[in-house]
Order: sequence, then C-alpha cells, then structure tokens
Amino acid sequence: MEASSLHALPAVLALELSAGATPARTSLSRDEAAELAALMAADLHGLLPEVGEARLALAGALFDTVELLRPGFPVWATLDELARRVPRGHLDNVVAFGSHEGRMPAPTLQPDPAYADGPMRLLPWSLLAPPALAESLGAQLEIELVGRGEAGARTADWLMRTFGVQLEHARYLSRNDLLALTCVQYEHVNLAPLWTLLEGALLTPYRSEETLSARGLALRYGEGGVQAQSPSHWLAAQGGDAATRRHDFAGIVFELRQYAALLEAHGLPLTLQEASDAAVTGNSYLLEVLAAPEAGYDRPRLFAHEAPGLGIVAVTAAQPVAQGQARALAHGYPLRPQALGALVAALADRYGIPAELHALGQVVLDAEGRLGAPDTALH
Repeated sequence: MEASSLHALPAVLALELSAGATPARTSLSRDEAAELAALMAADLHGLLPEVGEARLALAGALFDTVELLRPGFPVWATLDELARRVPRGHLDNVVAFGSHEGRMPAPTLQPDPAYADGPMRLLPWSLLAPPALAESLGAQLEIELVGRGEAGARTADWLMRTFGVQLEHARYLSRNDLLALTCVQYEHVNLAPLWTLLEGALLTPYRSEETLSARGLALRYGEGGVQAQSPSHWLAAQGGDAATRRHDFAGIVFELRQYAALLEAHGLPLTLQEASDAAVTGNSYLLEVLAAPEAGYDRPRLFAHEAPGLGIVAVTAAQPVAQGQARALAHGYPLRPQALGALVAALADRYGIPAELHALGQVVLDAEGRLGAPDTALH
C-alpha cells in the first residue's frame, strides 16, 4: 500500500516532571531517538497487539502542550510527512527522528525555548496504518492508553537518565486524551471560553465559534483567527460609578492580555471586532482607530491610562477641539509590557507627532463614562 494512503493516529508520551525538575536538553540525537522508539514499541506491543502491523513514528523532542495544539496540528503533520517518506519495513517499521548538531530535521519539529519550563513535557508520536487497521487501532488507542498507558519501567528509567530529570509519571496519551486534559486545565483556571475558541480552531476550523469571557468580553473565532470586542466598546455598555468603571476596565484588559498570550502560544492571531482600521503585531498590542484628526486644531497628543498593579492599560491619541475638550482619535492596548514602545511609535507615526506619552495616573473617562482623554485644555 502507498504511504500516502496510510492513516495517522497521533499521540504523545507525556512526561510529568518532579517539582523543580528541568530537562538538561529539549531534543534527542538520532541514535537516542531510535533507542527510545524501540523501547516505546515494546511498551505499545503490550497494550495494542496489532501495533506491529503499523508504522511507529517518533519525534525525539520535548514540546509544551501549546506547541502541539495549534491549527492544523503542524508538529504531527510534519512528523507524519517525514515518516511516510521512509520505505516500508525500514528499521522494523519503527521510524525515529532526532537532532543533528542540535537541530531537528524540520523547523516545525524544533521546540521553542520560550515554552521549555512547563511541568509536563510531551514527545509526539504517530501510528501510520492502512484505513481498516487504523480504525481498529484507533479504537484500541482511545481505550487502552487512558486506562493502562503508563510507560514501562525500562522506558521511564531511560528517559530519566537521558534527560537528567526525575519523573512523577510517564504516560502514553492519544491526541484526544491531550485535548481533554487541556480542556480540564483551562476550565480549572476559569478559561473555559478560551477552550471553546481553541477547540473550534483545532477541530472545526471551517466553522465560526462565539463566546463570552468570564468578565463578559465578546470573542469570536473565524477564518483562522480570533476577534475580540474592544475594551472601550465593552466599557461603554457597563454600569456603575466612575471608580467601578475604572476598576472593571482594568480587569477586562487584564483578561484580554491572558487570552492574547495563550492564543499566540497556540498559533492564533488576535484582532478587534469593531475596528475597521486596526493593527496587530504578534498579539503584542491592539490598535482601535476611531476618527481622523480635524484640520484647524492642534496636533494630537498621546495619553497613558494606568491601573494599579497593571501599569499602562491603554494609550489614547486625543486632539483638542475646543477649550477644555479633547476628542479621542484612537485607543491602543498594550498586551505585554514590552509592546508599549511599539504601540506609542505606531500612534506617533500615524499622526505625525512626537512619541511622547503623558501619564494620567489612572483610567480617564469622559462625561459619559467612556474611555476618554483629559477634559482640561491641552497645551
């Protein structure tokens, strides 16, 4: 049977590290990957008797969950593509890919150091089998791994010696098991709406998904990305006195920052729903343009809205239009501290003004309780 007709059954070997443990490295050499694959094959034979009729493919590198659960599942897609190129029967139908001079055979299989500190490390693997066998193996995989998927003692010992860490557990999980585990983890930290978006992007990317964050921010997945309601639009629909509205606005920006960081880690871009002229830079800041400057008035200036514990939560470009009045032209939301400089530079360039940021010391609201600019004359 042609390799292209083989069906892939994706899975992981999940390493739960002991507290404070950090692997000495993130990848295995080619020879080490082959050694581990042989040990894994022996383990799997005890769980799935038909596994010997399939091709076992292993990527000898440690990943974080966010690196594996991305639209299109690129790590598994690359692993499967490489494995299909190996002639059937080669190396007893066990194929392992490791690093050479510190680099994996494809960029997608190279772990990102930014995600190397998590308490659980994942080694991705797949079984490639003809459709009929894949259907049988797939059913066994979902039943046996979740119930009896603990790695064998020889495999666990090899992993601890090779990576230089102590392990609490080393378990085989199907990709569906990993999806279910991640869902529970996000629900546990009050991020169930994020999982709604992510699950849609992973499993039904052709279909849109809409949800509300825990604080009520509208979110939508569609066409490969996530759109969020802008914090200023959200604030306009809220009640309460000025102090409550300032506190709530800071809370919604904090929540948006959480979502932005996790969406970026999972490979999903974030934009604003309402902005017809919006900018996004690697989920690092969002820019909401409201109006163009009016001729005959002074140039716009940039103001920083601040909140306790969060620093600058928004930057407003405002233009004086009358004595004691200012008109907001744009709001920018830095989603990480290091993005502030890029945001200020983008606003300064847009309006042809100096990149000077005037601190307000708090979140400033206009007379109607919306995000605004100082209501004193701008000099």
